[in-house]
Amino acid sequence: MINISEKKLIIPTTVELEDELSREKYKIKYKKTVKSTIYVLITVVAISVLVATLIFPVLQIYGKSMEPTLVSNDILLSVKKTKFKSGDIIAFYYNNRILVKRIIATSSEWVNIDSDGNVFVNDKLLDEPYIAKKAFGESDIKYPYQVPEEEYFILGDQRELSIDSRNSLIGTVAEEEIIGKVIFRLWPIKRFGLLN
Repeated sequence: MINISEKKLIIPTTVELEDELSREKYKIKYKKTVKSTIYVLITVVAISVLVATLIFPVLQIYGKSMEPTLVSNDILLSVKKTKFKSGDIIAFYYNNRILVKRIIATSSEWVNIDSDGNVFVNDKLLDEPYIAKKAFGESDIKYPYQVPEEEYFILGDQRELSIDSRNSLIGTVAEEEIIGKVIFRLWPIKRFGLLN
């Protein structure tokens, strides 16, 4: 049996109670701050993913079909649009892949490519300062070729290597297949900037 008179009762001082209360308030405030920060970060990430997916898709280039304009491992920003014109660089879906090419002709225009690789749209020779070397490339379509309604005739800037609208394997690109217009190079830093 324990004798109560032998046990010492320790009563904390007012200062010790205030310190303990202050520590408990700090813990509660710290937990609220961490929770709030996590919620903000989750919200920012979710909004970023939505913007990157729905409004400004970010793409990475693989391959050489758009050289010298775009090279492998370039990271690009595109923008969702509904109207495109000749000269625009676009990203589009093809067999569960995303390809990047340049629009050469739009709906109802006539395209002709001669054996030297000169490209004519509506019998007018295109000025193409973005290509390094002209080439006829792999083509199995009959020229002159008329672009179907609401579709685009696309070519890669590296005409010798690119598989594009010259080949019936890819053909012309329908508007609903287009992800967006490529407008900006994000990486590498030394080539950072707007694309023409």
